[in-house]
Amino acid sequence: MWGFVARSVVQKSVTLFFVSVISFLIIHLAPGKPSQIDPMNPRFTPEVMERFQKQFHLNDPLYEQYYLFYKGLLSGELVSWDDNRPVLEKIGEKFLNSLPLFIVGTLLTWTLSFPLGIRSAIARGGWFDRTTTFFAYLLISIPGFFFAYVLIVLVVNYLHVPVIGMHTFGLSDSSGVQWMMDHIWHLLLPSLLSASAGIAILSRYVRNQMLEVEGQDYVRTAMAKGLPDDMVHYKHALRNAMLPFVTMFGLMIPGLLSGSVIIETIFSWPGIGRMAFEAILARDYPLILTVNFISAVLVLIGTFVSDILYIIVDPRIKL
Repeated sequence: MWGFVARSVVQKSVTLFFVSVISFLIIHLAPGKPSQIDPMNPRFTPEVMERFQKQFHLNDPLYEQYYLFYKGLLSGELVSWDDNRPVLEKIGEKFLNSLPLFIVGTLLTWTLSFPLGIRSAIARGGWFDRTTTFFAYLLISIPGFFFAYVLIVLVVNYLHVPVIGMHTFGLSDSSGVQWMMDHIWHLLLPSLLSASAGIAILSRYVRNQMLEVEGQDYVRTAMAKGLPDDMVHYKHALRNAMLPFVTMFGLMIPGLLSGSVIIETIFSWPGIGRMAFEAILARDYPLILTVNFISAVLVLIGTFVSDILYIIVDPRIKL
């Protein structure tokens, strides 16, 4: 066990190093530079740009910039070029805003997808299977931004309640219960929207995996032996159909940081996805690279968690 952990740490550390180097080079090879003078802004004079380049070492060789960047990141001294605030502080603030969206959306996706997919597989060709298939493909086909605007129009016009932002404007001085209920209401619609496509895709995937396993010889043998249907479906078939979802579960971990740019932009939700998008437009390299680096770390952690969960789901797999 510990040998596997040690090998994984070494392999993933090497991978993380190459990811950091490649992402750093790609960012600096992209068209446009943050040190370019904007002729439309009178504040960006050559003297200001010179101080800016000197302060952030933009005239140094790339390998020195790489060293200084990760030294500042690991020491917590790295600051954003946009507002001179610590990068980790900005990411932590937006992360706490995106975390409720991620948790509620993930819970809705996984708690609804499996019952729908399993039931569709068991009742293949029935009215339930045809209905869920129709709505699944409908949700997959509708663009997320269009669905979001339709929901906003319907909720605002018929329920006459605000849905934009994290809170209703003017409720900062309200009681704790009222403030919390208002926050939950604003959280509900974007969470439901973020989960809709996931439910449609994952339920179809669960259905296909269950149908594949249900056709195996050992499942037919269990049915022929007279075992209860629930035991055959949920103990024998479902457990063997779970293996691909272990990989998907591990790759959900990076979603803690990535957020959803479209949803957070439409609903004016001050989350980390919207912050990263704005950082790209502003060429805020420290913020972009930090988000990318932490995302890479979470991806590697997710793959490691998946490797461990494989053993729990399927005892035939050895470390």
